[in-house]
Amino acid sequence: MKRSILSLIIILGLFSCESKDNKISTSLVNNPVTAEGINKNINTPVIKFEKTEHDFGKILQGEQVSYTFKFKNTGNAPLIITSIEKTCGCTSPEYSNQPIKPGEDGKITITYDSKGHKGFQNKRLIVKANTNPSETILRIKAQVENINTF
Repeated sequence: MKRSILSLIIILGLFSCESKDNKISTSLVNNPVTAEGINKNINTPVIKFEKTEHDFGKILQGEQVSYTFKFKNTGNAPLIITSIEKTCGCTSPEYSNQPIKPGEDGKITITYDSKGHKGFQNKRLIVKANTNPSETILRIKAQVENINTF
């Protein structure tokens, strides 16, 4: 009985390790970074924000506030924001998923809903794009006050 179970496990292990040719072609990978820094001969987008942090100051609990982060594509290829990862359901990002040509400006508007929050708030959003590095962190801050203490 033990031999049968052991044989079955070995057979399953052999078949589960079967190699499938689902490899991604390395021709799709375009990494502009070398030991000396970014390779200037490869076209890459570069996202340059005017600022990456905004402080709303004191706001009332339940208030919704918005801020627009402005940026420019200072690279030499179209910039595409693929997603914005939020770390809290209280933030809502708005942005265009259209390519931003080299030299053009773009914007990301973040709305923060302070409902249910109080005290100092520090929220982080991760902008994911076809840049190197592929992630940029934006921060918004606020001091949420109860209406009685404002």
